[in-house]
Amino acid sequence: MARLEVGDRAPSFTLMNDDNTKVSLSQFAGRRVVLYFYPADDTPGCTKQACQFTALLAAFRAAKVEVVGVSPDDATSHQAFRKKYGLTFTLLSDPDKKVMEKYGAYGEKMLYGKKVTGVIRSTFVIGTNGKIEHALYGVRTDGHAARVLKALNA
Repeated sequence: MARLEVGDRAPSFTLMNDDNTKVSLSQFAGRRVVLYFYPADDTPGCTKQACQFTALLAAFRAAKVEVVGVSPDDATSHQAFRKKYGLTFTLLSDPDKKVMEKYGAYGEKMLYGKKVTGVIRSTFVIGTNGKIEHALYGVRTDGHAARVLKALNA
């Protein structure tokens, strides 16, 4: 599994959002983007992470940064997740995990002491030039959005 590093060009992608509309990385050209990968909608850790990004979304937008979440879940699941928790940023579906693989966010990981294959909770800050500014793998959800925001403002 290849991991992205600071300075690498962010892999391009086109995925469907929760409204079944295609969203491409190229649509964010000239803007900074926090792109984060998470395992599943409406699970404890993923919910905590998403709610933290929503709580700080005004600060991200004030910093001119878009927040985008990606999971293998479909549009129907994303719609329910957004509605249940009042999420106000874009959620994208990567059911075949091809984009996750490009970002090194899908592969072998340790879960409860066992090696498994799955989504690796990861966050990337993509700069206005399309290059990776921050690449975070194996993210812990508690306080994650605040840490990302702090790194953006550093």
